Amino acid sequence: MNLRFRKNGTFRVLQMADIQDGPDVNEDTIRLIRAAIAEGDPDLIVLTGDQIRGYDPAYIDTFLRRRDDEPGEHIRSVTKLEARVRGITPMDESGPDVDADAADHKALLAAAMDATRQKVRRTFASFLSPAIEAHVPFAATYGNHDFQCGILVDEQDDMYREFDGCLNPKINPKADTNTNANGDPLTCEPGTFALPIAASDGSDRIAMSVMMVNSGDYAGKAGDEDGEPASYMEGTPQALHSFTHELYARHSRTIDLADSAGYGSPSPEALQWLGDVQRHLGEANGDNAPVPSIVFQHIPPQEFYRCLRQVPAWTPNAVEGTRAFAHRCYVIDESICRPGAILGESIGCPDEDCGEVDAMRNAGGYFALFTGHDHKNAFIGHVDGMDLGYAPTCGFESYGPKSALRGIRLFVFHEDDPAAYDSRMLTFGELIGRHSNNELRVFIGDHLMTDGASVRNQLRRPKVFAAALLTAATTAHVVWHDVIRRLWRR
Repeated sequence: MNLRFRKNGTFRVLQMADIQDGPDVNEDTIRLIRAAIAEGDPDLIVLTGDQIRGYDPAYIDTFLRRRDDEPGEHIRSVTKLEARVRGITPMDESGPDVDADAADHKALLAAAMDATRQKVRRTFASFLSPAIEAHVPFAATYGNHDFQCGILVDEQDDMYREFDGCLNPKINPKADTNTNANGDPLTCEPGTFALPIAASDGSDRIAMSVMMVNSGDYAGKAGDEDGEPASYMEGTPQALHSFTHELYARHSRTIDLADSAGYGSPSPEALQWLGDVQRHLGEANGDNAPVPSIVFQHIPPQEFYRCLRQVPAWTPNAVEGTRAFAHRCYVIDESICRPGAILGESIGCPDEDCGEVDAMRNAGGYFALFTGHDHKNAFIGHVDGMDLGYAPTCGFESYGPKSALRGIRLFVFHEDDPAAYDSRMLTFGELIGRHSNNELRVFIGDHLMTDGASVRNQLRRPKVFAAALLTAATTAHVVWHDVIRRLWRR
């Protein structure tokens, strides 16, 4: 399926971030996708990771905290609770004694994996149905939760290609370490590939390229940051397995059990490919010049913090940074970001800078990098000649902003200058209405507090602070008068 600029010199793209749902995709999410396609009239849809809510109780038997886990080995307490509420019983509680009979366990696990595959296909079919009906091609990369359902991204890649309109290329095992995966310079690995956009004049000239990059999931081995000696981590598999259980016990109450070692980054092969693919595109055009390109991925790099301005802790609507940027508060830097920018939560970037943005600048041609991952953020900043931007979640099954602000980002690229693109959010509030079918879930997701920083972030929101102050004052008033009455009666 060849992509090409329209005769009027435009090419339209929709970015869908963080659908993050289980087998039965929320109907409000589908309504938003369908309405955004009708409004945006896209030539291409890009899915930028966390399409799958890998920690959903539907996948409790095959859940992977990290890729090298045993399926179902480390289940979050909150997932177990949600499973009980929904009446889902894990196989090791309903089947034979899996510890006593390895063969039974293997058979049960195989059955659970097959069931998970069917559930993932059902998820894909649900959120892809509006695109398929509208005959809009799509491409997908991956986030930190997709694989956690138990189906790794290379197999998910195969599943996507079962649907009409999928542009994800087939990645074959490497046959020659001196070349890329399958001899195709436009591909690197599952979730990392180029989609050239041809000129509107009908020629083979590549006027622009959309780059999908797999930004990884989690960094290193869980617990690397806890001060454990490297020799311990490099010990026997039994020792490492024991350490993993110990680490899980220490972090068992965290919402995202795999983030204790920080978020991941694109692979070294992907970073190398960002330069190699530009050289190939230049050679294909015959002028050896880099092609104007935009990168879409899931996890933002550290440079996104440069779109923000550090402020005092008591600044209204400020958010605290996380991990390497913790104990500092930030707001949008209006001198860098486009109007309408929203910072709803801290930027969840890797702890270390892998050099991706520098690799893009060194390669030439790249003018923008857009991500998802942080569900409440929606801004575009311009830093050292490159745009860095977000799309918020378009899903309604996970945390995020209020219903009216959940949306899908529209891009309109111009053939004569792709870097001078237009972009705006197609929000639920604009296309559907202010309220979803389950405002209680959305309200909880918008005010979710998991640690001290998230509590402080909520209290910096003027309405939340006012409500908390009023509640505290009312409670104090009731308690005080109750004490007075009791003393008076005495």
